[in-house]
Amino acid sequence: MSGGSVSTTYLELSQDDGTAHKFYEVTVDALVVTVRYGRIGASGQTQVTAFPSADKARAAAAKKVGEKVRKGYAPAVPGQRAPRAVTRRQVTSAPSTARAVAPVLWRFGTGSAAFGIHVDDEHCWVGNQAGDVYTLGHDGQVLARFNLPDGVKCLVADDFWIYAGCDDGKVYDLSSKLPFAAYDIAADVDIFWLDIHEGVLDVSDRDGKLTVIDHEDEHQWSRRSQGDHAWMVRADDRAVYHGHQRGVTAYAPDGGGELWHTPTRGGVLFGWQEDDTVYAGTAHRVVQRLSKASGAIEATYACDSAVYACATSPGGRFVFAGDAASSVYCFDQDGTRLWKLGTGGGSALSMQYRDERLYLVTTDGSLVCVDASEAAISAAQQGTVPVARDVKLAEALPTYAPATTASAVTAVAQAPTGSIVVQCVQDSGRLRVHVVSEGYDSSWNVQFPRAIREPGARYVVDALHPAAGGFYRVRGDIRRLL
Repeated sequence: MSGGSVSTTYLELSQDDGTAHKFYEVTVDALVVTVRYGRIGASGQTQVTAFPSADKARAAAAKKVGEKVRKGYAPAVPGQRAPRAVTRRQVTSAPSTARAVAPVLWRFGTGSAAFGIHVDDEHCWVGNQAGDVYTLGHDGQVLARFNLPDGVKCLVADDFWIYAGCDDGKVYDLSSKLPFAAYDIAADVDIFWLDIHEGVLDVSDRDGKLTVIDHEDEHQWSRRSQGDHAWMVRADDRAVYHGHQRGVTAYAPDGGGELWHTPTRGGVLFGWQEDDTVYAGTAHRVVQRLSKASGAIEATYACDSAVYACATSPGGRFVFAGDAASSVYCFDQDGTRLWKLGTGGGSALSMQYRDERLYLVTTDGSLVCVDASEAAISAAQQGTVPVARDVKLAEALPTYAPATTASAVTAVAQAPTGSIVVQCVQDSGRLRVHVVSEGYDSSWNVQFPRAIREPGARYVVDALHPAAGGFYRVRGDIRRLL
């Protein structure tokens, strides 16, 4: 600590195997203790606490520092250690050459370049490079905002659960009002894209590596594919499908080895999957449909510029693509182009189809809802489109930030009726979470935020769902039981 009325202790934890790369800084200024923490090289998050006396403030600071030192943190000098490698996707967007513009129903500007999109029965989700994730209704009404510590690479869903992969190396569970860091990816992984299947996280990165992490945030296996810049990863029960500059490679889910590799026409920039097929959008102006069973190319969908995004209607009846020239396409299953229309505002970087609507995230950071019904597209091709509604933020929009300590979680004196109690326990040197309430297998682990685990602490959750592999996943809010 430095001398004078203000003292600061700066610590870092950076392990050679890349499993940790973070800092922790404690500053005491009279009665106030400020804690700043996060990944090395980032501004991190800040917590400020006032104490009744300077002695109590110094004692609290010393306790915090001692806890971190016992966990392996050591004194360091800010700026001497290199920050985590983070690649921002560099894209260009030219004006559309289409004669007509798509029938846009509404458009919401997030204020920053955006790549993350997910649409389900109730909500539309969009995440941008400023770390903001917004949820909207299908009518375009903005319902809530999540403020995450770093840029959002992608949004992925796994049944009920929605996750945001961020540039800080963490994957945040957004399924309840208070987001939690569910996974912490090794510091030597420059994340490009993510997928989650049955609680298992698959990470593709800049070097063309695939890393697989289980529900307890523990490394399972990794493979390096033939090409780098791996923008595509999709997973199901039969394989993990990894798209990179040399094509698409399928690996056994248990890490048992490569199942097949198929070169594509150009490096893969985006991927989509249906039950029996995967779709790869490439830099050489095509989307290619591959058989999941064999990797054989079953169809090719030709665009007029590099394909940044692709998606399908259920079962692959229609195939959609967004290119680098601000156009959006629709093809039939066999590859016949049905239409090409301008987006009216930038190139689509991610997309998803749902209930005759095509949702796009464009290069200007907007979430765009396109009426993809046959009648609306036919009218648009003749030059008749609706007046797109520009969605505005509500003045009092609920905003949620991640919980990083147990004290940040709402506390209750007793478990509400119908809720479930879980407890943090030591198990083979690791702090696990098991179910206390009756009717559940107490030997199963609960997928639970690592940042709020404390030995012996009990929490109340709304619901637990069993997952393949023998563990429970939390559904709904988490509260600390006093």
